[in-house]
Amino acid sequence: MKSHLDCIPCFIRHALQAARFVSDDVAIHEQVVREVLRVVAAMDLGNPPPQMGQYIQRTIRRLTGSEDPYRSVKQQFNQYLLDRLDEFREQVRRSDDPLDTAVRLAIAGNVIDFGPYNNVDESLVDNAILKAFSTQLPTSAIQELREAAQQAGDILFLADNAGEIVFDRLLIEQLPKEKITVAVKGGPALNDVLMEDAEMVGLCELVAVIDNGTDAPGTVLELCSDEFRKRFQAADMIISKGQANYETLSDEPADIFFLLMAKCDVVARDIGCKTGDYIVCRSRNKEAKAA
Repeated sequence: MKSHLDCIPCFIRHALQAARFVSDDVAIHEQVVREVLRVVAAMDLGNPPPQMGQYIQRTIRRLTGSEDPYRSVKQQFNQYLLDRLDEFREQVRRSDDPLDTAVRLAIAGNVIDFGPYNNVDESLVDNAILKAFSTQLPTSAIQELREAAQQAGDILFLADNAGEIVFDRLLIEQLPKEKITVAVKGGPALNDVLMEDAEMVGLCELVAVIDNGTDAPGTVLELCSDEFRKRFQAADMIISKGQANYETLSDEPADIFFLLMAKCDVVARDIGCKTGDYIVCRSRNKEAKAA
């Protein structure tokens, strides 16, 4: 998915919001915004929005000297949902369709995103969970996901945010987990999952976990390691969590199931939904890989 003119104000808002999250120094806030304005003015709109997100986050880390500015909030939300894991696991177990319930929870967890939001707290997460059980999801897409997972020999699961990954664990438990490899980020990218987060929530004990070799939000394949790209190409099926992964992979010729909350108008228009909708959709380009 390409960047749009409508993305530009969002880049600037995100730069200022993120700078204020990391530092109280107004001079650093100004420097971050000025540097981002300069780069945005010359950016290639053919690139997906998360590439600018990578530049913004690298700029903030460089100017503040903070190696992983979101580490504490990642741990906070990992622990918050870990403390409730048994409660949610029982909810999945007792439901009429455990896979459907696990998918709903996994999408609800996608609200834990410090990119579009600056006010993520436990009440926001709780409200997203409630919404998950009152929203309509396409039953045909859930069934497609179920059947594709059974037929696939090799499934690559692209994780997104910390905290959210606790619900991803519940989803993976409803799938043939012996076929699944989970991919996390290779370096700090907002509050995206790193290997230490996967270890914290016990995911490494459940399935194989690898990193993608880059600190870019989403999955910008040309920035990922050779090893990860080979792993991506070898997968029969890819489960992609979150908006940034949709933005970077929606045009890839692979069989991808996107699970996300649409958090901005640009992405919602591209998908054909409303901002705030919970989405389960299969890649429009799945036929290309077979061809």
